[in-house]
Amino acid sequence: MRTRIKICGITRIEDALLVAELGVDAVGLVFNAQSPRRVTVEQAAEIAKVLPAFVTKVGLFVDARAEQVSTARDEVGLDLIQFHGSETPNFCRGFNRPYIKAVRMREGIDVHAAVSAHSASAGVLLDSYMAGQVGGTGHSFDWSRIPSGLSRPLILAGGLNADNVTEAIRQVQPYAVDVSSGVEKDKGIKDPDRLAAFFEAVSEA
Repeated sequence: MRTRIKICGITRIEDALLVAELGVDAVGLVFNAQSPRRVTVEQAAEIAKVLPAFVTKVGLFVDARAEQVSTARDEVGLDLIQFHGSETPNFCRGFNRPYIKAVRMREGIDVHAAVSAHSASAGVLLDSYMAGQVGGTGHSFDWSRIPSGLSRPLILAGGLNADNVTEAIRQVQPYAVDVSSGVEKDKGIKDPDRLAAFFEAVSEA
């Protein structure tokens, strides 16, 4: 099965066009006010307009208010919602869109229980844990900690780049990989060479 690719933290129209040309499956738009990759609803809507058909527009939220999620969903035309905080399953299901739930791989976490709690999700994203940071850390975690037999499609994130993603896919066999800082030249500014190398590495896997 082909491994899908999500490029997260898109902040510029030119980067959206580039990843679409490279064959991206999904583009992540960050609405977390604490993120250096944050976009406004207006910026996200402009980016969404240039994306071709069949590129999924994903909105990333961290413990946002329901009205914030609904506004972005409607004004940007989000296809999928990614929840990266402590949102409950009931909250995540409340927006008439498929959703994915991020699980940060802190020590001692019961991954099966975390995934089972979100049995209605379209997938679960496993990300590195760093205190005080939510995604985009640039650090990977020990992939051997991922248990087998998860009940939802697995999206692997956390410190991926062109140098390690081939091995990550071979070891974990995720449904998709998600990258942000590993293809950047600055926070929120994607690097064309790193992007091309990442797509090539995924295809090699």
